[in-house]
Amino acid sequence: MNDVFFEERYALMRGRIQEIQKEEVVKEPYGEYFRKTADFILMVDNLYEKIQKGWLDSASQKELEENNHALYKDILPENYGASYGNPAYAQKMLGEEFGVLLSFLYAEIRGMVVFVYEKRLFDMTVVLELFVQIYNLFEEEEISAKDVKDAIYWYISDYSDEMVGYRVREGIDPSLDFAAKIICDSDLTDLRYLYKFGEYITENEIGMANFLNTLPEEKIQAMARTFTEGYREGFVLGGKDITKKKTVNIRFQLGFERIVKEEIRQFAEMGLQPVIYRSAVHSVNKKQHHRIGYYGAIPNQQFEYDHKDDAALYLDHEFIQRKLRVLQVAYEQVKELAAVHGGPACMETFGENPFVPKKTKEACTLTSHQQKLQVSYDNESGQIVNRYIKGEERSFTIIAYPVKEIGEKFEEIFEETVKLNTLDNELYRKIQQSIIDALDRGICVHILGKGENETDLTVSLHTLENPEKQTNFENCVADVNIPVGEVFTSPMLKGTNGTLAVSRVFLNGLEYRGLKLLFKDGRIAEYTCKNFETEEENKSFLKENLLHHHETLPLGEFAIGTNTTAYVMAQKYNIAHLLPILIAEKMGPHFAVGDTCYSWSEDTAVYNPDGKEIIARDNEVSILRKEDISKAYLGCHTDITIPYDELDKIWVEIENGENIEIIRDGKFVLEGTEKLNEPFCG
Repeated sequence: MNDVFFEERYALMRGRIQEIQKEEVVKEPYGEYFRKTADFILMVDNLYEKIQKGWLDSASQKELEENNHALYKDILPENYGASYGNPAYAQKMLGEEFGVLLSFLYAEIRGMVVFVYEKRLFDMTVVLELFVQIYNLFEEEEISAKDVKDAIYWYISDYSDEMVGYRVREGIDPSLDFAAKIICDSDLTDLRYLYKFGEYITENEIGMANFLNTLPEEKIQAMARTFTEGYREGFVLGGKDITKKKTVNIRFQLGFERIVKEEIRQFAEMGLQPVIYRSAVHSVNKKQHHRIGYYGAIPNQQFEYDHKDDAALYLDHEFIQRKLRVLQVAYEQVKELAAVHGGPACMETFGENPFVPKKTKEACTLTSHQQKLQVSYDNESGQIVNRYIKGEERSFTIIAYPVKEIGEKFEEIFEETVKLNTLDNELYRKIQQSIIDALDRGICVHILGKGENETDLTVSLHTLENPEKQTNFENCVADVNIPVGEVFTSPMLKGTNGTLAVSRVFLNGLEYRGLKLLFKDGRIAEYTCKNFETEEENKSFLKENLLHHHETLPLGEFAIGTNTTAYVMAQKYNIAHLLPILIAEKMGPHFAVGDTCYSWSEDTAVYNPDGKEIIARDNEVSILRKEDISKAYLGCHTDITIPYDELDKIWVEIENGENIEIIRDGKFVLEGTEKLNEPFCG
C-alpha cells in the first residue's frame, strides 16, 4: 500500500468528519448518531497523532489507563444500554429500518482503535470513507435503507481483496511483527507495555503480568519448555519433519508476555520464527464471536455476541464466490510462506466470569439460505487452506492457565495447573494402554449416566482386521494436547445410537444448560437445552453455536478422559464450570460433534507407542473425501464432556456377549487403572 496516497485520502476524510461533527444538516434522530460517531472517530484520530509523536513511550501508566478506558467505555456493560453499538438501542433510537445498519457501521468503525496502533492507514481510511458515504445519503431528503445496505455491501465486497488478503498474510508472515516486537523489545517489568497493543486492558491483564514477574526465570523457562516441547513432540509422534518448517503461530491472551517471550526464544532454537496476529477486527474476517489470535480483555461479550452474525447484511452467493477467489489468490501469492508454516501453538486461559448470552431480537441473524452459504464457504475455504498449509505436514499444541479473575485462590490454582501440565507421561501411557487393550477387544462401548443425567449411548467401533498390529484408540499423553490424559477414537457412525446429556457445560465460551443430543446411526437426530424459556429459542441457539448452522453433525470422536487429578482440582476449588474444554475433556468421557480427530490427515499413518497403527481415522462422512471432498468435512469439532460425578458406567461389549467394565459409579475398575482413583482419596 502507498502510505502517501492513503495519508492524503485519510486527511481528506478527517477534514470532512470535523465538519460533520458541527453540522446540523441531517435530520434527527440520525444527526445525533453521526455527530456522536464523529466525536468517537476524532478522539481516535487524536490518539493516532499522539502515537506518531511517541506518546506511548512518554505517557504515564495513569494516562495510558485513562486513554484505554475512554476508547472502550461506550460498549462496556454499564454503558451498553445507551450505545449505538447495541442493536437494540440503535433500533430504538434510529428505527427498525436503519438501526441495525448504523449499529453495524458503528461496530466496524470501532476497528479504528487497533488500526491506529498498527498504523494501518488503508483500514482507517476506507472505513471513514464508508462513514462519509453513508452520511451523504442521509443528507438527502429521502433516505433509502437499500442504498445504505448497498454501501455496506460494496464496502465489504470491494475491499475484501485487501482485508482478507492481509488476514492471510498475518497468519503466516513473520515480518508482520507488530506484537512480536512489543513482546521482545519491551521491558516487561514496566507494565506500560500492555497499552501498546491497543487492546482493552483491565486489572486482570495487569495482575497476570505482575504475577508472572514475581516468578523465577527457571520457572518461566520450564513452563515455556512444556509448551514448546509439546509442539515439537507433535511433529515427532506424527512422523512429520519439523525441520521443513520456519514459522509457528503463537496465540495467547495479554498478560502472559513473559512466558511468550521465552517461548519465542525456545522456538528460535528449533529454527522457528513467531507469527503473532491479533484476533480479527474487520467483519469480513470474523468467525462469529470467536477470537482467534491474541487479544486483551473483552470489553463486553454481549456486544461481541450481538454482532456475531453481522454478515447477514452482505452474505449472498456472489459475495461467497468472490471471497473464495480472494482467499485462493491470497494464498497463491504467499504459497512459499504457507508451505513452511508449522501450525498454531495456543495458550488458552480459564477463570473468566461465565458468559450466558442474551438473545437480542434486533441483532442480525442469518437466514436459512445464508446459513447454508456459510456452511458452504467454511467447507470450501477449509479446502483452500489445506492445499497450502497441508494437514499432513503441520502440527499444533495447546495448553491452558488460569487468570487472576478466577478469584482469591488464583496463586494456588496456578500452581496446581502447572503441576497438572507436567504429570508423568509414562505412568499415564501405561495405564491408558490397559484401557486401550480392553477397548480393542470390543465391538461397541456403552456409556450410562447417573442420577439426573440421562446419557444412555452406544458407540460403535471399527473392526480390527489384524489386532496384533492395529488399534482403534490413540494413547494421548501431554504432547500437542496438554495436560495428559485421554484415549480417543473416531467411531463408526452406523450402530452409534442413544442419548448424550450433560447438566452444564461451557463450549467455546458459551454456557449450555441441560444439553441433550439424540444420535441415530452416529448423527444428531434431535437436540435441545434449557438455556432459554422456549424450545424454539433453545434449538436456534444450538443450531447457531453447536451445529454451526448444519442440519446435523456426526459423532466425530469418542474418548475416555483419565485425568482424575484435574477433576479433583476442579472439585477442590469449585472451578469445574470455569475450566476450558482442553482440561475438562480429560475429566470424563467426551464426545466431539463434527469432524473426526484426524480431519484433513486421514491418510497419514499414526502409531501408538506400542507400535500398533491407529486405523480408526475415518468414518462414513470423512471417507466421502475420496468421492466428493465438499461432503467430507464440516469445519467444526466440539468436545462435550460428562464429568465423573454424572457418570454411572462405561463398559465394552465383546463379540461373544461378554462385557468388560472400565468405569463403575464414576470410578475406574479395570485392572491396571487403579492408580487413577488415588486422587479421589486424597
